[in-house]
Amino acid sequence: MRYYALIFTSILAYYLSAQTIKKIELVHADMIDYDEARYGKNIKRLIGNVTLKHDNAILTCDSAFHNNIENDVKMYGNVHINFSDTIHLYGRYISYSGNTKLAKVRQQVVLEHKRATLTCDSLDYNRNTNVAYYFNYGKIKSNESVLVSKWGYYFAPLRDFVAVKDVILTHPRYRMYSDSLRYNIQSEIATFYGPSKIINDTNLIYCENGWYDTKRDLSRFSKNAYLWSKQKLLKGDSLMYDRNNGRGVATKNVWLVDSSNKIIVKGHHGRYFENPDKAFVTDSAMFIMVQDSTDTLYLHADTLYYLTQNDSTKYLKAYYGVKFFKKDLQGSCDSLIYSVNDSLMQLFKVPILWSKQHQLTAKRIELYFRNDSLDRMLLHDLAFIISKEDSAFFNQIKGKNMTGYFRNNQLYKVEVKGNGQTIYYPRDKHEIIGANKAESSDITIFLKDNEIQKIIFHKNPKATLYPIKDVNPVDFKLDYFRWYQQLRPIKPEDIFVRINNNN
Repeated sequence: MRYYALIFTSILAYYLSAQTIKKIELVHADMIDYDEARYGKNIKRLIGNVTLKHDNAILTCDSAFHNNIENDVKMYGNVHINFSDTIHLYGRYISYSGNTKLAKVRQQVVLEHKRATLTCDSLDYNRNTNVAYYFNYGKIKSNESVLVSKWGYYFAPLRDFVAVKDVILTHPRYRMYSDSLRYNIQSEIATFYGPSKIINDTNLIYCENGWYDTKRDLSRFSKNAYLWSKQKLLKGDSLMYDRNNGRGVATKNVWLVDSSNKIIVKGHHGRYFENPDKAFVTDSAMFIMVQDSTDTLYLHADTLYYLTQNDSTKYLKAYYGVKFFKKDLQGSCDSLIYSVNDSLMQLFKVPILWSKQHQLTAKRIELYFRNDSLDRMLLHDLAFIISKEDSAFFNQIKGKNMTGYFRNNQLYKVEVKGNGQTIYYPRDKHEIIGANKAESSDITIFLKDNEIQKIIFHKNPKATLYPIKDVNPVDFKLDYFRWYQQLRPIKPEDIFVRINNNN
């Protein structure tokens, strides 16, 4: 709106000035030479300490050619025009028209307006609109900032520079590169209108629209905006950044990318802190980790924190409604911590895992990965493994604590420590022949192709094989048996599906 108002005011000023054109007045010259044959009709040559006046503008130079009829002057040497005491224009040559109030300044051009100085090779200044147009490259200095561009405009009433093409804004703490940029010398705010970059020693910001308050080091960016810092990329439809405090806020289509660890955190609201190095994402938050060329881990929670501790150790912390999907492993819990450096994932509060046909539960679960594959898991307190044998029967392994071992992403051995109990259904030629119910303090179970092959009972074993005709499926369930199949994510999109768990 300010520019529309400026355009209207400029047109009105031009119209009024056209009705009351004033003549350029000669105030002083050491010598006046009039030679029509040599200089042309109506032209006087002014030499030495030349001073002219037009409206409230004072024009001085070493020498000039003044045409009183055409109402113009051509000025040479130490040229200076002072507009209303606030704007000063210098150059080696100026052509000035009193009718149009247009000053054309060439060579060693300097425009000064309060705290800002513009230097360039060529500049046109329109006194009707108080707008300067510079070309053949220009440099603007204002306080600590230096702005360079191929061409641009200066709107004196607004104190705005609009720089276009090959724009560079240099500040002691950073550099800005832009296709086009507006800079206000009073507010010291830079506004971007095309592809732009802001670079310093620790980060890089890119956007195609936005603003940067260089005085307060606050900014807001949009249109393909991103912040690159410490091998992390933060981007969103809108990105705000506080450089003094090292904080970034992104909204809508937020991505936090850790390229060194092949990790992406997505959502619709995110915040990033440079010191200490941490970020959190909410609103449809999702953690993605590419583990190899064929498998990826997808994890969702209400809030995801991604942080670095002790300068190098990286953690993911997920809170409330955690669900994850991996081709060979799925899970659900209330909260989760994943140590990227140690490849250790810990699940808390009703943790549930699914590996092939196995469901694994405990009060707390630890997963250890090696070479992007699950290596072993620890089930702490009330550990329980269940697999469905058919529509009515379930194989079950229960104990105080368990350790499960994996090979090629398949569970091949389970060690039970304390209060071991098992129920499994042996088969003869694919037909269930009974139910084997056993107890032992410690148990080792070997599996092949996810089927139980051998069970070793280490201390005081008790076992009974019940004929299948005597087995009631309801009675053959160990205490705390819970089957959570309805919670299991079958595909990546299912991590966002919420199902009430009344158990």
